[in-house]
Amino acid sequence: MNDIPVSILFSVLGVLIILSGFFSGSETALVSLNRYRLKHMVNSGHKGAQMASSLLSRPDRLFGLILIFNNFVNILASAIATVIGLRLFGETGIAIATGILTFVILIFSEVTPKTYAAQHPEQLAFPAAYILKFLMLVFYPLVYFINTITNGLLTLFGIHKPESDDSLSPEELRTIVNETGSLIPAKHQKMLLNILDLEAVKVEDIMIARSEIIGLDMNDDWEEIIEQLTHSLHTRLPVYENDIDHIFGIIHLKKALSIVSNPASVKDDLKKIIAEGYFIPEATPLNKQLLSFQKNKRRTALVVDEYGDIQGMVTLEDILEEIVGEFTTDPADTLMKEVHPQDDGTILVDGSANIRELNRMMDLDLPTGNAKTINGLMLEYLESIPEPGTSVLIDNYPIEIKQITGNTVKTVKIQPKINREADNEESGTNTP
Repeated sequence: MNDIPVSILFSVLGVLIILSGFFSGSETALVSLNRYRLKHMVNSGHKGAQMASSLLSRPDRLFGLILIFNNFVNILASAIATVIGLRLFGETGIAIATGILTFVILIFSEVTPKTYAAQHPEQLAFPAAYILKFLMLVFYPLVYFINTITNGLLTLFGIHKPESDDSLSPEELRTIVNETGSLIPAKHQKMLLNILDLEAVKVEDIMIARSEIIGLDMNDDWEEIIEQLTHSLHTRLPVYENDIDHIFGIIHLKKALSIVSNPASVKDDLKKIIAEGYFIPEATPLNKQLLSFQKNKRRTALVVDEYGDIQGMVTLEDILEEIVGEFTTDPADTLMKEVHPQDDGTILVDGSANIRELNRMMDLDLPTGNAKTINGLMLEYLESIPEPGTSVLIDNYPIEIKQITGNTVKTVKIQPKINREADNEESGTNTP
């Protein structure tokens, strides 16, 4: 090597530094690839993505290959730099060459290429995959030998290769959806998140309460039944005798109108088209119930508690509205019926208002644990029938009971949420 001109040694050293930067950057680029975007590109037939995916399928071999070449070029570069230092500066040149080479490799072979690779992984990983794939084929015996020794040492220390699992939990998938930004419209993002939330919501959270079920009493006069069927706003009606506890089926309005329009029809004709009732437990998650509706080809179900008593009714439309928002009714109309915003920022709310719907429409954060309505929330919190004028603080929301009807809370006034942290900062005190 003493006969090689210094200029050639510098040229070789420069090539080795570039190669070191290539292998370092390639490793970072391949590791930084978005695995799910990579899968999509593989399925789309992208050749570079297919090469990269093939290499990443055996990361032990990939890293073994990269480290073999990276260490080889770095050691060779160190040897050449030492020769150059000796020629130019004598024995002192060894220390000078070591210091300069360390700085050059750190900047040009490590930090810079790895930073670029982390910021633009696809631009470097896909072209590099072709080169690395070729090197893998040529030097496979050496890579296999190194990996055998490495895996043997890991096994000796009780470290075993974990099973590959790219599956996502609902929480992880929710994070991905939230981070898509403008790639997915905000409305579609909300729909996807609502689908993920179906598992956490029970039928009892969205059902039509027992007291609000509109049904058909077969013990009514025939003329009253005809009048109700003719002017009904609902497509399907539960059918019972005397009260909702004696329900025995569901009637479809379209079929019923063809019967009641016949002057010769009687109650027995109507009973023939009543479908058998479909009963479900109140704790059924919405995602399971949606599939049950599809499997059983039903659109309406009656909700029962553990004793078999009717608690309410849920429809397919109710579940779909949890995903896409209300479409069978105008949300503004519903809001005006149960919620009445005041000029001072407070809102008057009917006790029958559903807490989840109230939170959604008014951007509140009232607790939705056991109680489903405002009335239930107040009774649960106070553990007694309150008097009008009673005020409570629930999750930092001051709530005043304005009206009581019988044993239920008829109307409450909810004030804006108190920001305790801001109040503490202003007053200089801490709340324990």
